Amino acid sequence: MTLRTIALDHLNGAEAAALLVGGRLEDLLIDSDQPRPGAIYRAIADRPVKGQGGMFLRTPDGSAFLRQIKGLAPDQPLLVQVTGYAELGKALPVTSTILFKSRYAIVTPDAPGLNISRSIKDEDLRDSLLEIAHAEMGQSAMGLILRSSCDTAEASDIAEDIRAMCELAEAVLADATGSEPETLTEGDGPHTLAWRDWVAPADVMTTPGSFATSGVLDQIGALSDPQVPLPGGGSYYIEPTRALVAVDVNTGGDASLAAGLKANIAVARDLPRQLRLRGLGGQITLDLAPMPKKDRRTFESVLRATFRQDATETALVGWTPLGHFELQRKRDRLPLTDLFK
Repeated sequence: MTLRTIALDHLNGAEAAALLVGGRLEDLLIDSDQPRPGAIYRAIADRPVKGQGGMFLRTPDGSAFLRQIKGLAPDQPLLVQVTGYAELGKALPVTSTILFKSRYAIVTPDAPGLNISRSIKDEDLRDSLLEIAHAEMGQSAMGLILRSSCDTAEASDIAEDIRAMCELAEAVLADATGSEPETLTEGDGPHTLAWRDWVAPADVMTTPGSFATSGVLDQIGALSDPQVPLPGGGSYYIEPTRALVAVDVNTGGDASLAAGLKANIAVARDLPRQLRLRGLGGQITLDLAPMPKKDRRTFESVLRATFRQDATETALVGWTPLGHFELQRKRDRLPLTDLFK
């Protein structure tokens, strides 16, 4: 039995996947009725937004907003891919840089060239992977990235993955023109995403009710509490508002001189996981426990190292005049509270 467990189940009728490490919930994916990140549309340019360098587009799922629109004219069709979830009352965020991503391969129509993940260090393996890439891509003008998961994969599985992504890319690109908006791909659901991205060895549970038997349901229930306990008796609160996500750190009964730094470092190590599980993004403001200014660099180093391991793009903005620390996190998930309304 491995340390990692992947549970594939359903919550309230929606497809869901959970990743546990040592019994602790590390990641959670739940489907919704909103457009999935990764979905590809043939969209129609609608109207530019002056001063923002963007344009609203028409899609089958409503209005979308695209930045960097040089050369794009109203009523022009174009391919776009959903990059995240829209805030309430706002347009879908999309990009014109399309990626076709699977477990081992990413096909990049707009970026030619064959590339291998830098985390694969073995030169013999890199040479073997390049041979597979050249054999499958042939004279294609599209680009290819072989992911780090190729490190332990069978050559036949990698080749099959490349072929599948190339075929999908060619089919989508062939349908790029037209006068009406159309959904060309739906994006991957939680079970497919789990197969695609949770590639480390794990025990996989697929029987109905696996969330209950693995303890996932109990841990999801705990996420409804804004308070998160910390070692040593401290805690922190994660409270989303319309404008931002507020994080308040408390040292509890620890009155030692290093109490503030210890609590803040504990939060830095746990915060990415909590934001991931709760589906929170956007502007995040940390009201940290009191600590000397000389310790700020230590806190930042721990926070940066932890977020570097997180898949969601997060910018560490820095300190405010009031001593708060600010983050900006991509909204690539829906808030857990919205999914259970």
